[in-house]
Amino acid sequence: MKFPRTIRLDVSDANAFPLAAEPEEWAVTGTFAFADADPAAMTGKEQLAFRNGWLGTESFGRSTFVQVSVIPDEQFEAMVRNLAAHLHEQYGAPDMLAAVEAARGEAEYAAGLCDHPAGTLLAIEREFTEDGVAERIRVIPKTDTGAHARIWSLEEDEG
Repeated sequence: MKFPRTIRLDVSDANAFPLAAEPEEWAVTGTFAFADADPAAMTGKEQLAFRNGWLGTESFGRSTFVQVSVIPDEQFEAMVRNLAAHLHEQYGAPDMLAAVEAARGEAEYAAGLCDHPAGTLLAIEREFTEDGVAERIRVIPKTDTGAHARIWSLEEDEG
């Protein structure tokens, strides 16, 4: 099975999010964390986590990008259990059975986003709408050379 795994292309996640995910954590979208969020009360880093952060399932920090990777079955099950414990402890799931069910649903949704070749980068974009949170997944394809498409460039400071 393919599954999202955090990747850190530079140090920006450590500076952008309240807590950055470590590289190579299995990840879910983590949109559930914002279900009851008040956009006006969010700090700048919380807003960035909302708009562009995947949720690592070990540190529960955020990552801007994930890479489609193959997850062994035993690691998938361990990740579901870890996420379930987090949902129970941090989000008030009524019991572990309900937490495991919710975690498995989150994990299956994340796996369903990985219908791309291993190594493909994915980014997430969210916004608050009248109907709640809208989420879009952006695919960053590899070029013919095998490198990922260029998504930013560095410019010399003229100052």
